[in-house]
Amino acid sequence: MLKKLSIAALAALSFSAGGAMAAGGAGHIEDINFSFEGPFGKFDQNQLQRGLQVYTEVCSACHGLRYVPLRTLADEGGPHLPEDQVRAYAAQFDIFDPELDDDRPRSPTDHFPESGLAEAPDLSLMAKARAGFHGPQGTGINQLVKGMGGPEYIYSLLTGYTGEEKEEAGTTFYENTAFPGGWIAMAPPLYGEDVEFADGHSNSLHHEAEDMAAFLMWTAEPKMMARQRAGLIGVLFLSLLSVLLYLTNKKLWAPIKGKKLNL
Repeated sequence: MLKKLSIAALAALSFSAGGAMAAGGAGHIEDINFSFEGPFGKFDQNQLQRGLQVYTEVCSACHGLRYVPLRTLADEGGPHLPEDQVRAYAAQFDIFDPELDDDRPRSPTDHFPESGLAEAPDLSLMAKARAGFHGPQGTGINQLVKGMGGPEYIYSLLTGYTGEEKEEAGTTFYENTAFPGGWIAMAPPLYGEDVEFADGHSNSLHHEAEDMAAFLMWTAEPKMMARQRAGLIGVLFLSLLSVLLYLTNKKLWAPIKGKKLNL
């Protein structure tokens, strides 16, 4: 019976593997050592500022961040821009005001603009919505070890273009080693040296993609560092409470446990 079950399990795995290969697979996702990973990780403020610049000068032409308030750019756990810079940055984008019945410059209390194209997805939650590490045959084992891999997926997508193109039904597709199926309708958004960073950081394709992926992770998890600190404090508190309860219990029961019962 056990042998039959083993054969059936192997057959099922082989079938799923064949189906995945026939569908083009999930794509190759490269593991990147981001600063915010792990229980003690934190966002790199300079990296987030560079990612914001890449988004503003390149990606914002098509993609939006509709769920991100502009005021959060001044948060300590984020890009941490001065408030005057946040106001100046927000004023670059217009928004329709029903009370004025006209457009006005955005203020820090407004959100980032929505996507400019209907087919361009909003990037606010992209780092959480797209899993990067699927594990062997889609079992999800890698998620337990490496995490969901959303930023890694974004990095791999931005750097995964091979230069090959094809046209189907009037639409041009670009070969991408990270995109499921291997072909994507979005043209390569980054080529390297697309922006000039004020801090002199390298603007190669890989560095721009890494900065952009980190920035999108912050847009999806702006309170990550605060939550990690709260979780760490909670664990320490519960550990201390457990020790105190153990010592209290031992002291309360010590007189009784020390007595010998006369039967």
